[in-house]
Amino acid sequence: MSAVSYSRDGSESTPSRGVVFIHSCPNPIAPHLEWALAKVLGTDVPMEWMPQLVVPGQLRSQIIWAGKQGMGARIASSLLAFGQVRYEVTEDPSAGHEGERFAATPELGLFRASIGVHGDVMVHEDRLRSLLVQSTATGESVTEDIRRLIGQPWDEELEAFRIAHSDPNIRVLHNVS
Repeated sequence: MSAVSYSRDGSESTPSRGVVFIHSCPNPIAPHLEWALAKVLGTDVPMEWMPQLVVPGQLRSQIIWAGKQGMGARIASSLLAFGQVRYEVTEDPSAGHEGERFAATPELGLFRASIGVHGDVMVHEDRLRSLLVQSTATGESVTEDIRRLIGQPWDEELEAFRIAHSDPNIRVLHNVS
C-alpha cells in the first residue's frame, strides 16, 4: 500500500495521511458531503454511513486518507460549508511538517491546532505571548483562553460522538490528490 501522491505537474510530493471523522451529519446532507470530499480528494468517496445514536436522525462515518501535505486543511475547509455537521479532520506529522487537527461543531465553529509527533496539541509561543498581553491588559484570567487554545470546549462536546465511532468499518483512501 503506497501512500505516495503526485502533484499536478507530475513531480513527487511529500506524502501525508490522516482521518476524517464525521461525527454527526443530517441524512439529507450526507451525499453532498461525499461530493465535497470527492472534489478535494480527487476520487470517489463512498462512505459507509451509520446511524448516530447520540443525535437520532443523523449519520456518522469515517475515512482514512493519504495524499499531499496540507490535505487535512483542504478537507476541513471543504466541510465548513456544512454548518450542521460535527467533524474532526486529522493530518499526521510528516517530514518537515507538523500534524494538524481540525474540529468543528455547529455551536463552536472551527478549531485548528498543530499536533506534535506524540499526538499532543502544540501551542506556539507567539499565541501564548499574545494571550498573556491580552490578559494583562484586561486583568482577566487566562484559564478560559488556554482551554480554547488547546481545544477543550471542542473535546468536551465531541467526546460522546467519539465513543460512538468505535466501529471497525473504516474506508481507506490511498493516493488521493
